[in-house]
Amino acid sequence: MKAAILGATGSRLEIQDLSLDGPGPGEVRIRMRAAGVCHSDLSCIEGRMPAPTPSVLGHEGAGVVVEVGTGVTRVKPGDSVIIAWGPPCGSCAYCGFHQPNLCEKGMAKTRMPHFRLGETPVMATIGTATFCEETVVPEISAIKIPKDVPFDVAALIGCGVTTGVGAAMNGAKVTPGSNVVVIGAGGVGISVIQGAKICGAAEIVAVDPVESKREWAKQFGATHAITPDELPELQAKLTRRLGFDYAFEVVGSAATVRGAWDATRRGGTTTILGVAAMDQMVQFSAMEIFYSEKTLRGSVYGSADVRTEFGRLIRLYQAGRLDLEAMITKRFELDQINDAFDALKAGTVIRSVIEFPA
Repeated sequence: MKAAILGATGSRLEIQDLSLDGPGPGEVRIRMRAAGVCHSDLSCIEGRMPAPTPSVLGHEGAGVVVEVGTGVTRVKPGDSVIIAWGPPCGSCAYCGFHQPNLCEKGMAKTRMPHFRLGETPVMATIGTATFCEETVVPEISAIKIPKDVPFDVAALIGCGVTTGVGAAMNGAKVTPGSNVVVIGAGGVGISVIQGAKICGAAEIVAVDPVESKREWAKQFGATHAITPDELPELQAKLTRRLGFDYAFEVVGSAATVRGAWDATRRGGTTTILGVAAMDQMVQFSAMEIFYSEKTLRGSVYGSADVRTEFGRLIRLYQAGRLDLEAMITKRFELDQINDAFDALKAGTVIRSVIEFPA
């Protein structure tokens, strides 16, 4: 079976034939039908996020169950599923705290190697390996969905849409009539915008230096779309110089994290979704934290429980309140995977999707 392999940090992906083990007890083998090209994969390629090598990339995908291991009861062959890279185990402390998106035991179960290149084990980056014709994941990572949901739409829900919409709805809990600024209008930023719109935000400001992304932001619900240099003037106009009720950082740099904090009003909420390198540091004074009474929070996987969140997002999509089809701006085959990443780096797509034959 073919897969896109990262042989070394910073290298181009190579399409190679791998053998696939399993599924073992409690595991599921899935034939991939669609995989989204997410910026986190690019971060793994470029070394901003740690990734073992060699490994198979991809963590946003959907497909069909073709085989199950012993003890599997939640899905069966023929079921359509979305793959969750951060599945809840249901029994750890974080699941007990009702924060299943932070579950470490569930994520650890995705780290078992199932691929082999000759005799060499090949890992699955971010645990799921969706840039391949077939993959094996724990049962808890295979979330069953209705058969009438298109696989390309379902793939986006596997990461970017859940991360962005969930950050607005579950994490920050955007309130009706509030004002929101979203710094970064890529695929996840567009999802934050859609989530804020669903929550009833009155003003949603998208900030991005790329003109095409600003146009996309307006298409998906932003009331204003501006460059970073235009933010201070618009912020003063819309918020009476107070700052926004909610600010979302979806870029992944220390400068934009600080910028999102500065754009948030006293008592407001700043949410960080962007994945920055571990050596990037953000500085705050103790006095400003005390006096501003702002909330600074991270957001992992949209603060969502994938067991129910995927279904909720599908219902919003089917009701016409969440536009997912228009987010897919280019389609590729597996052997064009490097072209898909080139488009992502160039900022010419919201989301690319790798399509696999039935």
